[in-house]
Amino acid sequence: MAVNRVPVLKRCRSLGLDPIYLGVDKKSKRELKRANKKLTEYGLQLREKQKAKFIYGVLEKPFHNYYVKADKMSGMTGENLMVLLERRLDNVIFRLGFARTRREARQIVDHKHVLVNGKCVNIPSYLIKAGDTVEIKEKCKSSQRYKDILEITGARMVPEWLDVDQENLKGSIKELPTREVIDVPVDEMLIVELYSK
Repeated sequence: MAVNRVPVLKRCRSLGLDPIYLGVDKKSKRELKRANKKLTEYGLQLREKQKAKFIYGVLEKPFHNYYVKADKMSGMTGENLMVLLERRLDNVIFRLGFARTRREARQIVDHKHVLVNGKCVNIPSYLIKAGDTVEIKEKCKSSQRYKDILEITGARMVPEWLDVDQENLKGSIKELPTREVIDVPVDEMLIVELYSK
């Protein structure tokens, strides 16, 4: 399986991204030095795509598949793409505050700690639907790992499209997210322009 091993802060610096969007509290003290390099239109579009892929932890082929799916849906392709990425199970676990970062959320899903509507799901790219309930397995709830995670993520804002019960490590999806409530700093129109060439 392909794994992105680039240091997170280094990647954030090169993409001009605040690490807080990844759930990382650290800040890099280094400055990005670009000797008067002006980005071309293609460069800007590519950077936005790389930013979206990096934030959600999606590789090129699945990301392209999401784009094709978003293009077939009714409405704006860019908005559909962002909503599809936001509906991924690993992202929902992160948003509910059951993981510190999306990478950790992916690992939690991979290790079969998550139940969706009472059934074990270990596919991080599983797309949740409105009305689904997501919870951590009963035998995992008492582990020290989740106590530590909740200490850190307890104060994190949970988006309004999700309903969370942090005591019981359980959450439900009230409605599907819209682009207005997705706080990811990505200009999806540039991604659409890049793919529609």
